[in-house]
Amino acid sequence: MRLLLSLLLVASLTSPMLAQNFDPPPAKSPDAAALKLIAEKKTTLDEAVASAVKKLSPEHQADLLIYPKAIEWITRHHEYFTADIGKQILAVIDQGMKRSELAKTGKPAWLDVSGKSVARAYRSDVDGSVQPYGVWYPAGYGKEKKKWRIDIMLHGRDSTLTEVKFLNSHAEKNTPKDNDFIQLDIYGRGNNAYRWAGENDVFEALAGFIATEKSLGRADLLDVRRVVLKGFSMGGAGTWHLGLRHPDRFVAIQPGAGFTTTHGYIGGLPEVLPQPVEEMLTIYDALNYVANVSDVPVVAYSGEIDKQRLAADNIEKRLKELGLSKHMTHLIGPGLEHKFPPEWQKKAEEKLQEFAGTGKARPFMPAKVNFTTFTLKNATCDWVQIEGMEHHYQAANVVGAWDGKSFDLKTQNIRRLTLTNTEPASSGFPGQVTIDGQNVGSVNEDKALTRSFVKLNGQWSMAKETSSTLEKRPNLQGPIDDAFTKAFVCVVGTGKPANQEMHTAAMAQLERFKREWDKNLRGELRVVKDSELIPSEIGNKSLILFGDPSSNSLIARLLPELPFKWTSENLTVNGGVYPAKSHLPMMIYPHPKTPGAYVVLNSGHTFHEAEFKGTNAQLYPRLGDFAVVKPTPTAKDKAAFEVIENGLFDEFWKFPKK
Repeated sequence: MRLLLSLLLVASLTSPMLAQNFDPPPAKSPDAAALKLIAEKKTTLDEAVASAVKKLSPEHQADLLIYPKAIEWITRHHEYFTADIGKQILAVIDQGMKRSELAKTGKPAWLDVSGKSVARAYRSDVDGSVQPYGVWYPAGYGKEKKKWRIDIMLHGRDSTLTEVKFLNSHAEKNTPKDNDFIQLDIYGRGNNAYRWAGENDVFEALAGFIATEKSLGRADLLDVRRVVLKGFSMGGAGTWHLGLRHPDRFVAIQPGAGFTTTHGYIGGLPEVLPQPVEEMLTIYDALNYVANVSDVPVVAYSGEIDKQRLAADNIEKRLKELGLSKHMTHLIGPGLEHKFPPEWQKKAEEKLQEFAGTGKARPFMPAKVNFTTFTLKNATCDWVQIEGMEHHYQAANVVGAWDGKSFDLKTQNIRRLTLTNTEPASSGFPGQVTIDGQNVGSVNEDKALTRSFVKLNGQWSMAKETSSTLEKRPNLQGPIDDAFTKAFVCVVGTGKPANQEMHTAAMAQLERFKREWDKNLRGELRVVKDSELIPSEIGNKSLILFGDPSSNSLIARLLPELPFKWTSENLTVNGGVYPAKSHLPMMIYPHPKTPGAYVVLNSGHTFHEAEFKGTNAQLYPRLGDFAVVKPTPTAKDKAAFEVIENGLFDEFWKFPKK
């Protein structure tokens, strides 16, 4: 028997994840009578919610608005995947009606619970959509004088998952008696392994939960320095991904299965992908961030013969090479395939208690930091923030020590950083700072809590907190897909295009983006005409512009400040000249007028429906910061194109040297 298990184990650890069927079962619509009843009740629900939501303060409105949204999306996308789907929809309508009645008092009475689950929601800053999450309140919550640990649970892949199914699963169910913590179940906008806007969903849900608890006077019940991230399968992949990239957000992480690399997990991939795609895998593969276990302990679980055991084995191997094995515990269920049984969940919880038990909150100012990143999208760990890198998509590392009086740091691939005294009651920035053996001097003269440092010609010195130079910086570093992780609005032109075929191709990109965002990221794109754009309503949102300088007045207005030329005849990009009648630019660039925002041309996400339907390991960027494409529309795919040039800007948003 052990020999058989060993052979199965070898096979599972050497075989990539070949083609799998992630399609949901065929949709089977409720009968005509049920659909008629649903439509009638949906109208009543819409009216009830529209009236009741006015009684609630803004932080509680999403808890009500999620119900009509759930019915709208399941109907719009014909997501009737189970035999009892009609009953499920009607149950959610009834829940929304009951909550509307409670909301008439102006108070969120559905949150006055203990020992029960509650369906919750928040309004996303990314696209303004309402997104659900669930909360399991422990028995005794609000009754016992204690601070409760917060566990964030990431679900596995579920091809039948909808807002309706998610809301029903949190309709006042009893919380397990052994749960000595608050548990937040993350919807994650469906099945994207908590990538891109799905990643935001995790942190926006947590922030929304904390904000509403504070509004109810329950802030003192939350131990916000004791947050644990958990997940199995796709949720395990998300836990590896988020936990290792944001180690300072959690007191411990508990991933089960999942994936930590792209190569070796997806079958049929070339050994090396085209550049810059291969280069950008460094921001997608969790394995690259393995050294960050120094900042957050890991309790991993795998079934012994589960193919996805490879996720943790990859991490273990790299940790051994780095001499960091002590920071990770790997629990293995003998003879188990892709399962995480309750008895092993209990064992994982017992181990978690060593790091996340009562009184073991994450310190505000850890004595040591060992932080690695490949992108300024993930640039902060406790008291250090990397503000500028020498080369993106290469390892940037800071190893720092703080003894209460001074900082001592060693850096790699970093040219600008900021240190912050994060102690809540601190009166100023402490003592001396040494970086790469250079004594930068005393920095507590004016009691500032934050100091920035810059390296020029190999020498470190104190600097202004922000630089006026155009450069890649945290949350303004690309690639194109990054634009859709913060507030954005799509803008279409109303003018006459210079080249009708290219205008049609640009509009095809927008239509595909709208369709894929609606279906796979569970929200509606904000799309406005250039003639109707009101600057005060746009605020600091990134602008996603579709068209050309003739058709879209915003493209024409911003073009002089963008790093390429575009006329009705030619497109000049990075020294190359292309006929404008047959080529389109796709690009991300800092908005020249709005700090912290992007301008994007003629592109939504660079991965598409096939990638959303396939394994989540395929949602990596397909274009870099800029590209020139030649549209090749077909009757089946009007948005198809050939990539002619594809690349990354340097650290100062300039084209790379050829």
